[in-house]
Amino acid sequence: MSFLSRRDLMTAAVVAALAPAAVPAAWAQKLPKVDFLYSPFADYAPFFVAKELGFFKDYGVEVTLSPKGGTAETIQLLASGNVEAGAATWGAGLFNALDRGATVAIIATSARMPSTVPSPSPFMISQKAWDAGIRTVAALKGKRVGIPGPSGFGMFSVAKALEKGGLTVEDVEAVYLPPPATAAAFANGGLDAGWSIEPFAGQLEKQGLGRRLVEDHTFGTELGLIAFNQDFVAKNEDAVVRFMAGYLKAARLLDKGGWKDDKILDIVAKYTGTERDALRGIPYTVRSEDGAIDMASVREQEEFFRKRGALEYKGEAKIDAVYRRDLLKRANELVASKP
Repeated sequence: MSFLSRRDLMTAAVVAALAPAAVPAAWAQKLPKVDFLYSPFADYAPFFVAKELGFFKDYGVEVTLSPKGGTAETIQLLASGNVEAGAATWGAGLFNALDRGATVAIIATSARMPSTVPSPSPFMISQKAWDAGIRTVAALKGKRVGIPGPSGFGMFSVAKALEKGGLTVEDVEAVYLPPPATAAAFANGGLDAGWSIEPFAGQLEKQGLGRRLVEDHTFGTELGLIAFNQDFVAKNEDAVVRFMAGYLKAARLLDKGGWKDDKILDIVAKYTGTERDALRGIPYTVRSEDGAIDMASVREQEEFFRKRGALEYKGEAKIDAVYRRDLLKRANELVASKP
């Protein structure tokens, strides 16, 4: 549900009247710095773009982008206060951490699967398996399938893909490995199929190592979220709002054709470790324009992990208690007042 009603947009004039035409350089020095954790995937592009094009600084916040591991590491570092912010994917570990009272504040969506094909996160089959005659999901029964881990979005995505052929995760041999390792596993026959994400999916195709087998299994699914340490948020709400404004501006730039700009591709290539041409024309994740999270999609994933016995609690995780819609609304108002 969009946070920006007609009335909300009209209040932008009030915000504009209270805000200076440009953020003074001194503000950025006074505001706390934000260290943001990212992964080298294309769906983190809004953060790369906001950093390199100066959107964060334009709104008065100093941001450092730091590479990270998985969601578990991100939530642990955020909850402990070792970093201020990061993006994470929905999954059992995150749901359990939230129910245990992890001291994080959720602000917005970081990525969502588009409702179109080609998919930025396809279920792929190795070329070797294809050449051996395995050309349907049903034919993967008993075969080795790559999954990033047992409790994250990759598991949910693979399960949804297997459903297309009447299979479950229990019907295949799950092999846990990160997307960058899929190429070698496809090449040496270590995997028959597996989950992937851009830019790695495109690389598998261009190298002749894999093919897209299923792409319509996660239409519109929420992939990730932006979270902050709760104590940092309590003391620095304005810094969070300004960070989010920079993110929203970059996300809208990308979703409205920014991917066609070579300058944008160079920025994303820098952080993902890929060549510009490898990013050209590939499918990308999207976001709601105002950054709102589709909670129905999140609850669907929660129920999936409950049925797998991966959740440590009954009922729904206490997401609403830490979802700061108020700060996201303020960020949208700031962008409206200072496009």
